[in-house]
Amino acid sequence: MLKTTTSVINASQIATPITFAGDVTLSTGNLIIGTSGKGVDFSATAGAGTSELLADYEEGTWTPVVIGTTIAGTGTYGTQVGTYTKTGRAVSFTLTLAWSAHTGTGSMYISGLPFTSSATGSYAFAIACYNLTFVGQLSCYMTASSTNIFPLSIATASPYALLAMDTAVTELEISGTYFV
Repeated sequence: MLKTTTSVINASQIATPITFAGDVTLSTGNLIIGTSGKGVDFSATAGAGTSELLADYEEGTWTPVVIGTTIAGTGTYGTQVGTYTKTGRAVSFTLTLAWSAHTGTGSMYISGLPFTSSATGSYAFAIACYNLTFVGQLSCYMTASSTNIFPLSIATASPYALLAMDTAVTELEISGTYFV
């Protein structure tokens, strides 16, 4: 029988790993992994993956910024909000932007995602907007090794095109998941 106590045991005081045959319940407090690169190991389950270690979880906010490709410029924002959840290598995010003026020129992109995407692959995301000028369907993508999202217009029987900088947008919302 394990006796409960209020004393704290330092990890350096334990010579061998502790093993329990049943469930472990923490009635108060958190389970803290004190060494970087360690986490919850799921290797007891069958799988063909390259890693079964969940070593990272994080939630936070970030500030999305609209930038012009020719002249970056600055915007007058009414709304400029980004949130994210990072679980392992997957980063799920949302952003909401609205601006009443912008001095950028050329095509536009959104910068400032909290983590750089992995060196392989490209990603497509969900996008919604109000008062944004474009022809055809609206889409967006993120390239490898990037923290930028590029809105695109896709006109019928035409290749996609980057959206031109829009000086005022009532609302632009983008959400998706990418890997780091």
